[in-house]
Amino acid sequence: MSPTPSKPEILLNNRFLSYLIWQSIPSTLIFLFSFFLLPETPFWSFLPFLTFQFIFSVSLSFVSSPSSHPIFLNFKLSLTFLLFITASALSGSVAALSFSGFNSFGRVGLRGFLVGLIFGFHYVFKRRWVLEFPIIQRPPFFNFKMGIPLAAKRAFKLSTVAFIFSALLLEIIPHPFKSSIAKRAFFAEHIVFFVGSFAIFFCWELTHNLHRVLHTKRSVFAPPRGSAAAETNPSEHLLSALEESNPKSLLRYLAYLDLCMVCENNVDTWRRAAFFEESGETYKRVVAVCLRPLEQLTSRLGESMGNSTDKPTQLSDQLSSPTDVKHVEELYNFQLYAWCSRIVASLTAASRREDKFGAAQLSGSNAAVVTTLISCLVAVENFMGKKTNLQSPNQLLGSSGIKWATANSGRLDIAAASSKRKNGPANSKAYAIADVLKTSIYQIVSSFHDEMLAGTKASLLEKDWITSEKPLFGTREMLIQKLRLFLDFRAT
Repeated sequence: MSPTPSKPEILLNNRFLSYLIWQSIPSTLIFLFSFFLLPETPFWSFLPFLTFQFIFSVSLSFVSSPSSHPIFLNFKLSLTFLLFITASALSGSVAALSFSGFNSFGRVGLRGFLVGLIFGFHYVFKRRWVLEFPIIQRPPFFNFKMGIPLAAKRAFKLSTVAFIFSALLLEIIPHPFKSSIAKRAFFAEHIVFFVGSFAIFFCWELTHNLHRVLHTKRSVFAPPRGSAAAETNPSEHLLSALEESNPKSLLRYLAYLDLCMVCENNVDTWRRAAFFEESGETYKRVVAVCLRPLEQLTSRLGESMGNSTDKPTQLSDQLSSPTDVKHVEELYNFQLYAWCSRIVASLTAASRREDKFGAAQLSGSNAAVVTTLISCLVAVENFMGKKTNLQSPNQLLGSSGIKWATANSGRLDIAAASSKRKNGPANSKAYAIADVLKTSIYQIVSSFHDEMLAGTKASLLEKDWITSEKPLFGTREMLIQKLRLFLDFRAT
């Protein structure tokens, strides 16, 4: 992996230019294949086909985003998606005419326009514009090759739907779009259109696959190893991208991805060692930029529920209220929350072995990390309808206390709303976020288990691992109780 350029904007510009160059290759190959397969395709139609394919590729890049956001709650975003659908429709119309030799302009052009509309609406409402970063980073060519079968499968399904829908529509609408040609030519026209529509969809699917691969590959936000910058301040490139870029920009997501791989893996260990420098300022900055998204999620979920932990029945009202849309969109940013949770957990666990100066503990970052993770977990669980009850210390000790610690008096009320919630858009994302948070907390607890047990006996657990300030969600006593459940490996 090559280091990130000194100016982060150059990174995004280079990726965009490489995407535009590479997307022309599969488009050209598909056109050449159609040129030899379809006898009516003139070679000069390659120019308008490639021109509108270029326009479609640019519009695809404009609507893509690593973060999810409501489509209809922002006029500017709604206009952007509308322009993308329009560009898809026009590109489909020109592509269909190119494959037919610009014959039957009205019928073929209209059907191509419908092909573009179908793809545009499918792309927008299926949220395919949200960039999904692969769990395992592989070479770009390998990732692109692995996506070709899925692109062909999806193209076949979409072309079948477009073929049937457009054929039925042409039979309904009046002259001059109805065909008066012979039956043999009529069937030949349908065959040519199906092959042409498949080629169009396949070209667009490959373009989408290439865009995803090139824009989600990892970039290393660090100076070259051995350089003067690597010796003096190796974390500045990364921290600048995390602190100064737009919170929803692709640049910041790439920085979080790079940071997550440094913290979790045994690669670039010299960069992770630089986080634990003597002053502790770098460690505090890294932890702060990772806790901020989790704190924002906790606060927004708390606002939707009034920061209440004793009203699980509000869930049915939340899922039916118009204001819940923005909170559902927040949960769709699962990738960011997963990275942040895994980063702080890995750094905290690694600090036990690698923090020679005690930066994590002396700066109060350990308590801030555990407090934020547990508070966010309680907020997410309450959003799902899982009630958290405060128990007395006696109920939390011994095997008989397990059922009391996990009791949920609101379960009957939750069952009434479960049918609405089961297939709701927030359900799977909320459960996924909760699982990541639990895993992260258990990672910290497993690393510091002996120290936490000793702190519990000395009544220092709360002081060392839970901040004294009021948490963003729940109460301090509730977070302490939750931490003890994790310490006993009974938090589910």
